[in-house]
Amino acid sequence: MARHGIDRFKPQTAVTDAVEPSSFSAEYRRAASTIDLRVLELLSARLCHELSGPIAAISNGVEFLAEEDPGLGSSPNPAFLHDAVALVSESARRARCRLQFYRFAYGFSSGSAIAGPAPHEIAIGFLAATNIRADYAAGIRMLSPDWQKLACNLLSVGADALPRGGCLVLTDGPLSLEAVGEPAALSAEAREALMLATPIADLTARTVQPYFTGLLAKALECSLIATVEPGRVRLGVVVPRSEPGLAQSGR
Repeated sequence: MARHGIDRFKPQTAVTDAVEPSSFSAEYRRAASTIDLRVLELLSARLCHELSGPIAAISNGVEFLAEEDPGLGSSPNPAFLHDAVALVSESARRARCRLQFYRFAYGFSSGSAIAGPAPHEIAIGFLAATNIRADYAAGIRMLSPDWQKLACNLLSVGADALPRGGCLVLTDGPLSLEAVGEPAALSAEAREALMLATPIADLTARTVQPYFTGLLAKALECSLIATVEPGRVRLGVVVPRSEPGLAQSGR
């Protein structure tokens, strides 16, 4: 793994370095420099949690292969080997998709080139192994990477709102997400975090994702609003009226 910039890591400047791009407002950069390390800690904990399942499955598959020892006097069971290899392969694919998604959703910096698949392909791959279907509007694919990063984080918040599956619909003009399913739900704590009303000390592993999404919206000089009704959650980007073309500025 590349160690670019690791020797320059300082607790007081880590977040600033990560969000320094010129498209971010000066006000936001000043605020980011004071963000508590708790945000980074919780995001790291969330990432590790997301990856622990598929990686554990890979480990189990390897153990199954090791147990099928042809030296015991019998030939390997073809069905057993097929199932073990399939488990390892599928788990590795899931882990790779999650890493690609979070690398872009958390780690992409404005002005950098997008490495690997396009954001909409990353998002579709991230949700492929779930019971959630995503509709990523073609118009969003034309927005700048900064806005698509916000879109991916909205998808992550929306996925959390659909514990039993459903459909996520991303639309543009301005950017918004609709999560439809039974039971679609967004807690009051998550809504407060989206609006950055939650003190950093009170953030949890469940609310750090919406809080981070709210920070990204603030970086784009916008805010977020959540509307909840039975079976439906809608997350919308509120663009200041003084800048009516802001949501489309990345086209």
